[in-house]
Amino acid sequence: MKTKEKKSLNYYMRALHRDVGFLVVGITLIFCISGILLIFRDTDLLKKERVIVRTLAPDMASADIGKALHIRDFKVLKQEGNVVYFENGTYDKINGKTSFTSKTLPAFLSKLNTIHKTSSRNFIHWFTLLYGVALLFLAISSFWMYKAKTKMFKRGIVFASVGFVIAAIMVFISF
Repeated sequence: MKTKEKKSLNYYMRALHRDVGFLVVGITLIFCISGILLIFRDTDLLKKERVIVRTLAPDMASADIGKALHIRDFKVLKQEGNVVYFENGTYDKINGKTSFTSKTLPAFLSKLNTIHKTSSRNFIHWFTLLYGVALLFLAISSFWMYKAKTKMFKRGIVFASVGFVIAAIMVFISF
């Protein structure tokens, strides 16, 4: 009769690393695509122009119009009678009718971008948090792929250190 051989921590870490790695492949692809698209969010490359018509409160102050429409750096270009002209739009002070053009991503791409920009109030936040924990586990468990004294393990430590330095440089450059 064979006795059951006790499995090492390396065995379990490798198995978990493999299984968690396969689990996050699909999520990683979606995050990669949305991250790449997020880089181009300020360009007109993927955006389409659409006319938006809203009715705001009549006789609003200029600063309040920009806040109500969620337009950054809102500036009034001119005012003729009761009509306020701003970049890409107008506001009628008498009836509050506002018309402006906005460039937005197509709906599917906009949904992809919200994955990266989710707030803690959104239910999706918990999925992104779990995904981050899974990636952290994959990063740490990768050190159990090779025995500590092998050449491949030492090479892995060097690459991990270089990756950490590159990430630190990117953080400091972004300030």
